[in-house]
Amino acid sequence: MPTPIEEGLLPQLNRRESLSAPDVLSLHAPDPHPPRGRDEHPYGDDAASSASRTWELQPLPSADANESRRQTDTTRAGAPASDQPWASRTHGPIPDAADPLTPPMGATARAHHHHAHAHAHAHAPDRPGSASSSTAGPNGKPSDGMNSHVEFRGKSSSLDSPTTTLMARESFSLDDEPAESPASPSPNTRSFWELPKQDRSNFLLLVLLYFLQGIPMGLATGSVPFLLKQHLSYSQIGVFSLASYPYSLKLLWSPIVDAVWNPRVGRRKSWILPIQFLSGFGMIWLGARAKQMMLDAGAEDGSGVWAFTGWWFFLVFMCATQDIAVDGWALTLLSPANLSYASTAQTVGLTAGQFLSYTVFLALNSPDFANRWFRTAPIAEGVMTLGGYLTFWGWAYLVVTVGLAVMKREERSKERDGIVQVYKVMWGILQLKNIQTFIVVHLIAKIGFQANDAVTNLKLLDRGFSQEDLALTVLIDFPFEIFLGYYAGKWSSAYPPMRLWCGAFVGRLVAALLAQCTIMIFPRDGVVHDWYLLVVIAEHVFSTFTSTIMFVAISAFHAKISDPTIGGTYMTLLATVSNLGGTFPRFFILKLVDLFTVATCFPPANAPTDLKGALITSSFSCALEAEKQRCLHGGGSCVIERDGYYITNIVCVAIGAVTFWGFIKPAVMKLQALPLRAWRQT
Repeated sequence: MPTPIEEGLLPQLNRRESLSAPDVLSLHAPDPHPPRGRDEHPYGDDAASSASRTWELQPLPSADANESRRQTDTTRAGAPASDQPWASRTHGPIPDAADPLTPPMGATARAHHHHAHAHAHAHAPDRPGSASSSTAGPNGKPSDGMNSHVEFRGKSSSLDSPTTTLMARESFSLDDEPAESPASPSPNTRSFWELPKQDRSNFLLLVLLYFLQGIPMGLATGSVPFLLKQHLSYSQIGVFSLASYPYSLKLLWSPIVDAVWNPRVGRRKSWILPIQFLSGFGMIWLGARAKQMMLDAGAEDGSGVWAFTGWWFFLVFMCATQDIAVDGWALTLLSPANLSYASTAQTVGLTAGQFLSYTVFLALNSPDFANRWFRTAPIAEGVMTLGGYLTFWGWAYLVVTVGLAVMKREERSKERDGIVQVYKVMWGILQLKNIQTFIVVHLIAKIGFQANDAVTNLKLLDRGFSQEDLALTVLIDFPFEIFLGYYAGKWSSAYPPMRLWCGAFVGRLVAALLAQCTIMIFPRDGVVHDWYLLVVIAEHVFSTFTSTIMFVAISAFHAKISDPTIGGTYMTLLATVSNLGGTFPRFFILKLVDLFTVATCFPPANAPTDLKGALITSSFSCALEAEKQRCLHGGGSCVIERDGYYITNIVCVAIGAVTFWGFIKPAVMKLQALPLRAWRQT
């Protein structure tokens, strides 16, 4: 026999008319004790027991909401009725009462003498204390008045998961952009000091973790290739560039990082702590042997570089694995309203770490810089050697790791998927047409400026630009990079991130052409005048400006579209293909520079007295670094007849321009306009 409420609502359901919020009701009693058995109803069937409860009003979920609950297995607890989806958008007609996703009316309540009270509560005009006039408390949480009138069904979430945290927004939807909550200001209106205290401290923690990643990465991708340049050709330096590949291959083991962890330690700390210990000990070990390994790398025409590359591959592998865990942790460390600061933390932290290992280390490693600023009697070695630098930061890694283990407690998580299941999820992500398009964009987007990124600074050193001047250039550039990284994060919150990315893409192509012009106007007398140093600095700042905006904008877009239920895997997949687009062409670009270069060594007219090698008596090709050094040590002169850098750079820029206007820009503008649902598995 239908209850009074069912008598009033079932006819409307049968007509499938859209109902207003107060009309769509179910009855639900707060249950202080969850059911112990599968068949045991939480409220029991005893009418006397039911009579002792106060029944609560609850809006029935729409079909989309049921589908979202079924897919994510999460609930949004405590949102005011006025913030429910019907207040801002229409989700379609109410399903039939027989819809398997919609519980039958009155199924959760059997106390008949409370029905009249509930019915009157539903249709009474708004008044203080009623469900319809409840307001949210601080941070979007319901006030006490709200808790006493409306309760949403769902399983207990005492252990908050990343999904629960992100889905807790009152107006969350996969169909369009989440509406702003009055209690959660828009991210682009908040500076760092306006963030909640917990977000500020967690932001600084993320900066520290990303900073530590930047230390070995700055060496592997910046300083060490410069130190090897005097021993190896461009092609052989291309071999060393393989050491950075783990960052582009981390997708292969990211599901393991997401699925395997110790609940006593924490989902992310289970990986971060041991990885940082291994990295610290690895840097200490390598620091004790770095000098000899550098000499061996150039032995036997550069064949020794493979062993040296292998050890750096290990360090980068550790950093890449840590990056997976930190990326996933960032999604839950910061509140949803300030999630865009995760990309800012990554930019600031990685930039600072790489700056220290690139700019500062190169300056302190330069004998000329050390003799000019720190010594009265010159010597042939810098203030800091590669071995000493590695040893110092190896111990710093260990100290920070111990502090993280003791002082930072990770929120407990009950999410746990099997490794096979996570790989299946990742495969499901790869099946999404939008993801496939985005992967193609990532793989071809950085071809246009690969020659500039990989070769320009090496070519400057080749022409006679000193290591000291290069360090000074990057030193001046660093404040701009930090400043732009911070504000690029804010801009990506205020404006569509991919529109910023496209604008910076064009600027980066222009920067590649300007870099080539900078090499072409290198002073013929080999002396770096002040005017030329200023030109190099200006070109470097402009190139950094464009690349920083691209990096922050794409990171913000990744965070925006990632599915929080598999945050680590989703973010890592996107970051991996982005890194791969910048890594895999580099080996081939450096090979092409040597391939297109034509240079001839001419013997000296008069034999010099200070020869460092065998006297050159006949001409030969000196396009490769080993042959060039043999030519110079034997008193000859290596004349470049055709510079392969110019040809390679022009080809790269041409490919970048054609692909950008022909495919990349239309594709990313279309992807940016898609709703969040388009980035989720069905």
